[in-house]
Amino acid sequence: MKLSKLTMKLKVFLLLLIFTSIGFAQTNDKLSIAAIEITTQKVIYDPSYFSIKYPNGDVPKNKGVCTDVIIRSYRLIGIDLQQEVHEDMKEHFKLYPKIWGLKKTDKNIDHRRVPNLMTFFKRKGNSLPITLKAKDYLPGDIVSWSLSGGLTHIGIVVNKKSTDKKRYLIVHNIGAGQVIEDCLFSFNIIGHYRYKN
Repeated sequence: MKLSKLTMKLKVFLLLLIFTSIGFAQTNDKLSIAAIEITTQKVIYDPSYFSIKYPNGDVPKNKGVCTDVIIRSYRLIGIDLQQEVHEDMKEHFKLYPKIWGLKKTDKNIDHRRVPNLMTFFKRKGNSLPITLKAKDYLPGDIVSWSLSGGLTHIGIVVNKKSTDKKRYLIVHNIGAGQVIEDCLFSFNIIGHYRYKN
């Protein structure tokens, strides 16, 4: 009797694990498709501060930075990071970076800052190992990098492969608009996440 209860609990646990994995896989596939879709929009790199509506606010469609790639891709699959980041920052402000000297949240910009997105994904998603193995980075994963001069960058792994078929490509905006590039290991990786709300 004890063994059958243990066996049943183990089966239930395994089923939950499988369904959770399937949910993450479906979100990651959708996110990868959404990220590829936004590369069709002509966008000029523009880090300006914009006053935007809340929730579901966005900067002008023809403008954006690397974080806007993440925000727009998630929004296409029904997740509003502007609202989710704002609500988490409001409740846990002290856990977020103070790089900009802010004393309170700002719905217009908080979700458009790489360190804030990294903190949010660590808190609310899965923070994954940082490796130099391409097989560890799957479509729908979020990757952040450290650039020279203390700058940070962020992008989405998509389901298209490099010409040598060794790596998945990245959708990001580092100055040339929302593009797909083979740049996973071009910069120093400082974050690797999967997020599904």
